[in-house]
Amino acid sequence: MLRIEHLDKKYKTGDRALKDVNLEVPKGQVMALIGPSGAGKSTLIRCVNRLVEPTSGRIFLGDLELAHLGATDLRRARTRMGMIFQEYALVERLSVMENVLSGRLGYVGFWRSFFRKFPQSDIDEAFNLLERVGLDHMADKRADELSGGQRQRVGICRALIQNPDLLLVDEPTASLDPKTSRQIMRLICELCEERQLAAIINIHDVLLAQMFARRIVGLQLGSIVYDGPPENLNPDVLTQIYGEEDWEATIEKVKEEDEELDTAALLNIAKVHPPS
Repeated sequence: MLRIEHLDKKYKTGDRALKDVNLEVPKGQVMALIGPSGAGKSTLIRCVNRLVEPTSGRIFLGDLELAHLGATDLRRARTRMGMIFQEYALVERLSVMENVLSGRLGYVGFWRSFFRKFPQSDIDEAFNLLERVGLDHMADKRADELSGGQRQRVGICRALIQNPDLLLVDEPTASLDPKTSRQIMRLICELCEERQLAAIINIHDVLLAQMFARRIVGLQLGSIVYDGPPENLNPDVLTQIYGEEDWEATIEKVKEEDEELDTAALLNIAKVHPPS
């Protein structure tokens, strides 16, 4: 679905943020992008949707090459790429419903969007998405009345109502407590599986990445130094990505968290299907 070939980004300061990055993310795959601050994770995501202009290389979404699109074609292409932001990027004075429907602005005409006159089918889909994330009872609340986790769920709905082919997620749990972070990561992964969405999640938390993503790509100084399954993130690999640290403790923590998740899943199954 997404294909990146020989992507480079060099800033005017001379800093080279990305160096010959080559990636493919197929339909339905959730890929976690990890690495230290300054490794190029956010730059990579922003090059895909052209919020940052690549210096060289090619980016394909399906058969469409993104890197050289003009303004009109780029606006059209961006409707196929849902973006979920670390800082939520909601309009505080608007309601939850209005923030979700803002994801349809690329599909309705100027005057309909100006007066917030959306088709009934869009409104119905917004309610369906809010129900899916557990916020249907908050449709009329203002965004500034929500908690961080609730805001992020609204951001997820706004991205999904675009009906995208690709989800770009930039630090979705950075401002959230551990429990809410798990809930948000689980929700994103479930929705991607349900909708067969390709997704790139830029995330600092190695533990969360290992718990929920089936593929992990590690960046170091703009280059890919690891691309594989979470279980292969051994101390040597983590040292290559982040530098020297006691990684054994992190790996043990991942095992403990996985056991807790397995236990919770079994308990949920038992609630749904109690023994006769």
